[in-house]
Amino acid sequence: MRVTQLFLYPVKSLRGFAVPAADIDALGFVGDRRFLVVDSHNQFLTQRTLPRMALIETSLTARDLVLRAPHGGSCAVPRRASAPAALLPVRVWKSEGLLAEDCGVEVAVWLSEFLRHPCKLVRIGEKFHRPVLKPDQARPGDVVNFADAHPFMILSEASLADLNSRLDEPLPVDRFRPSFVVEGCEAFAEDTWNRFRVGQVEFRTAGACARCIVTTTNQLTAERGKEPLRTLATYRRDTVDPTDVNFGQNVIHETKTGMVRLGDAVELL
Repeated sequence: MRVTQLFLYPVKSLRGFAVPAADIDALGFVGDRRFLVVDSHNQFLTQRTLPRMALIETSLTARDLVLRAPHGGSCAVPRRASAPAALLPVRVWKSEGLLAEDCGVEVAVWLSEFLRHPCKLVRIGEKFHRPVLKPDQARPGDVVNFADAHPFMILSEASLADLNSRLDEPLPVDRFRPSFVVEGCEAFAEDTWNRFRVGQVEFRTAGACARCIVTTTNQLTAERGKEPLRTLATYRRDTVDPTDVNFGQNVIHETKTGMVRLGDAVELL
């Protein structure tokens, strides 16, 4: 088995991009979900309620996060504060009171105008700390960025091919926002993995990834349909909670530094 695709999502729920390699730190991939869009009450916002978020492209330079929107121009924000920034207590699901840095008025106005919703952009800084919350999955030292609950999500090409064989129109992998994609295994083999190594980095799985309405959102147009949730519900319902449909596996890295590259071997441990 080997890695065939790697993705970074610098801002939670904005569009991500493919990379040939990604460094790893305690929070996950360096540059991944280090920014978050919040509302006027400092509550996280996602494509679940604002599908237009899918239209905003992201890129990273050595210094800046760059945002671009169709017919909306662009806006750049430093990846790190050059001076002490105002701290905001933000919430992501059950993680509350996370201290994040306010990225300022300019990007807040730009995002609010494009998304047609009052919002701000915040950034992970020195005061940020967010442990993995689920006690049956977390170990001492496991922390996470602004992702839903885990630093990574893995998906196999065979699983996507299996799903697409059941659909009238195949879907691209961007619907599922994986961290990395692997080939060389059978469909849904990743469901059975416990621990594995990619290159020199060791990971453990942290349970199935229950899918939401974001998977029905075209990442290029922000239009919504019924697939893939309608089809996944016919054969991928969770055995414990049938209201969930699962696709891919949540993952936590046990090696807190390193690099993952395209072509790296995936070895079960």
